[in-house]
This record gives sequence, C-alpha cells and structure tokens, in this order.
Amino acid sequence: MASFLTSSPTFSLQNKISYHGERNPLTTLSVSFSSPYVGRRGRGYGSYSVSRATSIEKDVLHKDVHGVDEKDAIDPDFGVVGMHHVGVLCENLERSLDFYQNILGLEINEARPHDKLPYRGAWLWVGSEMIHLMELPNPDPLAGRPEHGGRDRHACIAIKDVSKLKEILDKAGIPYTLSRSGRPALFTRDPDSNALEFTQV
Repeated sequence: MASFLTSSPTFSLQNKISYHGERNPLTTLSVSFSSPYVGRRGRGYGSYSVSRATSIEKDVLHKDVHGVDEKDAIDPDFGVVGMHHVGVLCENLERSLDFYQNILGLEINEARPHDKLPYRGAWLWVGSEMIHLMELPNPDPLAGRPEHGGRDRHACIAIKDVSKLKEILDKAGIPYTLSRSGRPALFTRDPDSNALEFTQV
C-alpha cells in the first residue's frame, strides 16, 4: 500500500512565559512543524503551528494553519452582488401556492420561465429576490424534523411586523416557534415542512 507521506515531518519545540495583563501570567507551549502535503497542483511542503496557553483563569488551545502554497491561492472576489433566489421543493404546486400566496401574500413573477423547465414550478417575489417553487421529489423526510425551524435548513425573510404575521398564522392554524434569542423573529414551515424564518427589520 502506498504511503501518503514521502518523508518524516520535522518539529521544533519551545516553552516560554509571557504576561497577559498585570496579574495574569501566561505560560505558552508552542510546537511548530513542517511536513509534505499533496495539493491540487502537486506536492509541496507545508508549515503549521500549534500553541497551548495556560493561565490562572483557564486553558486556551489555539491552532494556526498557514497557507502552504501561494500557487493554490484563489482571489475570492468574483463579484457577488446579492442573493437572486432560493429553490424550494414541493410535492403539490397548487397547495404550496395557496400557502405562499394566500397566507404569506407573495406574488408570482410572471416574467420567469414557468413552462421552459422539465418540471412544474413558480417564481415568487420576496422583495427584490425570489423563491423558486419546484414540484419535484423531496429527499428530506417530513417526519422527525426539528420542532424549531431554527435548528433545520431554512430561508430567512425580512419583514416589518412579526406580530402581524403571528396573527395571520394563528388565524390560519399554522404552528410556529419564536426565536430562541429573544429577537423579533419566528420560524414556521410550509406544507412540505420546508422551514422559513421571518425576522423583523
């Protein structure tokens, strides 16, 4: 069996005492090592450092991993301008439209190509962005999902009045949970158990 490492890593060890504030001496143990690696552009040599700092109050474990090859670095600025839409799977398009249009009050973007895709769907305006409803098999189970949508995959919609939305959901008999952090926000689910967050801004 071939080995992933072609040579043994080298280590250097040092122990020093520094001071964190006037009354909190800090003992730091630093270990640095270099080892071969295999990257997207071939093999190279990487350097890493691990330090452990012990103080009177608590232990702090810190690890720094430095870039190993400048050739592999990619400029992340490719021109992000915002969120265009979120895709939401549904079992029955009409049932979902009843929820998104009649309960949430969203409007269909008629300019989007509803009939040019190999499945049924609809595009709904959410401010200047959209939700794309897609009538496709959903791989996620309907049962066993977290009661609180904040602990599940979800899309967040900014609104002006959470209390008004609570009244609408209460009248429709749709359950929801409030934000655990205490901020003005709630979580609910659509007919296919897709979690939605509504946060007041």
